[in-house]
Amino acid sequence: MFIAALLAATLVYYFSSLAIKAVGKTAQTIIVEVRRQFREMPGIMDYTQRPDYARVVDITTAAALKQMILPGMVAVITPIAIGVILGFEAVAGMLMVGTIAGVLLATVLNNGGGAWDNAKKFIETGQYGGKRSEAHKAAVVGDTVGDPFKDTAGPSLHVLIKLLATVTLVLAPLFL
Repeated sequence: MFIAALLAATLVYYFSSLAIKAVGKTAQTIIVEVRRQFREMPGIMDYTQRPDYARVVDITTAAALKQMILPGMVAVITPIAIGVILGFEAVAGMLMVGTIAGVLLATVLNNGGGAWDNAKKFIETGQYGGKRSEAHKAAVVGDTVGDPFKDTAGPSLHVLIKLLATVTLVLAPLFL
């Protein structure tokens, strides 16, 4: 049961890392598209041409679906593997520790990401030198890390916890 609990805690962090990595890959794809639009449509800068917003939305939607396949598969396969290999007691321990670790990490990610976002907004009000200060530059970097925390990894842990519980309960007879 200890091994399953350790795997569950590891799963929570691995799942979060996959979600954050997905945001980074998608952001890079969008940056390439935005640069292409600026290069091919110079009128964007003087408002004589409109950017192709639909293309960026399409990239985001497709990437969101594609990039979350691996985390979803990991979330479904892990409880099945633990239940089949280690038995029902181990999968029960995995569910308990996965839920506890997931809730705790989601709280940390949501609050940490929100704190970084709020720090940047606070500095932009004129505190610590305001915009264009060294503090603002640091806060922008922090917010770049905080946004995937509070907008992706933290909330997606709710999905992980639900998947663990659903898969475990639906397949419980298989593990007995």
